[in-house]
Amino acid sequence: MLLWRPALNLSRQAWGAVLSYGVVLGLMNLCFYLSLSRIPLGIAVTIEFLGPLGVALLGSRRWMDAFWALLAAGGVVLLMEGGGDLDLLGVLFALAAGAFWGLYILVGAALGRHTTEGNGLALGMAVAALIAVPFGVADSGTALLQPWVLIAGFGVALLSSVVPYTVDLEALRKIPPRVFGILMSLEPAMAALIGFLVLSEALHVSQWIAVLCVVAASAGATRSARAPEPAAG
Repeated sequence: MLLWRPALNLSRQAWGAVLSYGVVLGLMNLCFYLSLSRIPLGIAVTIEFLGPLGVALLGSRRWMDAFWALLAAGGVVLLMEGGGDLDLLGVLFALAAGAFWGLYILVGAALGRHTTEGNGLALGMAVAALIAVPFGVADSGTALLQPWVLIAGFGVALLSSVVPYTVDLEALRKIPPRVFGILMSLEPAMAALIGFLVLSEALHVSQWIAVLCVVAASAGATRSARAPEPAAG
């Protein structure tokens, strides 16, 4: 807000986009971090990724896209089968985060159409904060005011919200939501790899295969979504 200093005299459509974006963003982050407290990072992102993949496949009538959807679904089933004592509530939070991620792509596109630069993003993130902060205060209270918590929170906010959502919004201004959704196909594999390298979260072989199934499904959907090349001449 301090950086962009957005004007508040927006149109009704712009305010609708800002409020929708903020609510969806707040709930998406809330559900995602609640899932991370219960299940490994790679599994959480793989399940959450069903949201953008659903946006990618939404409305498609190609039989190959149905195959990619079934492959992704099979990957999630395999993920659950190989999960051992995988926390059910954590899985449900990840599924909810995925649903909100799919909505985030759609409302983010609307926000990009109705606002300029980072103005709508700044207002939307303020709305998202109003959604998420009460849960944090109720759970942790004054512990949130400890210096190291504030510093860590600032880092998380910068790296997981400000930078990526700014880049997302600029991308959504330039490409359709369906294309945006299917171009993030490497995220589950990257999350699993980072979870393994940084957090020492080892996945079973079947779970790695499940992650790769979701990655392959989204990559296949990307390929089948490409428009045919115009004929020469």
